[in-house]
Amino acid sequence: MIDHTGVTVSNYAKSKAFYVAALAPIGYTLLAEIPAAVTGHADVAGFGEAPKPDFWISSGQANQPPIHVAFRVPSRSVVDAFHRAALAAGGRDNGAPGLRPHYHPNYYGAFVLDPDGHNIEAVCHQPA
Repeated sequence: MIDHTGVTVSNYAKSKAFYVAALAPIGYTLLAEIPAAVTGHADVAGFGEAPKPDFWISSGQANQPPIHVAFRVPSRSVVDAFHRAALAAGGRDNGAPGLRPHYHPNYYGAFVLDPDGHNIEAVCHQPA
């Protein structure tokens, strides 16, 4: 079982603002922020559902190649809301909300590229 994951971002402030807005529709908030003076290497921000963050960003040289992270959500309307919010926050469309039946008949997802090109997805596996 995965406990947490994250990505390295080239512009910490810009990416933090992006993720605050993009992840709000899925119920994620900024739960922790730790400066480089404490971590010893990078500023980090943790997002998730209280009380524990499970998705982290850290400042530095962005991962190359960019990383794909998918967030499971409870409904197709949340996928749609994520996509709208992520685009409004400066993300680039990488796949509009819709069915992806090549994965399975109820796979409904949307994909957005974050400021560093990481492929961020919201996916619902429930029928309509």
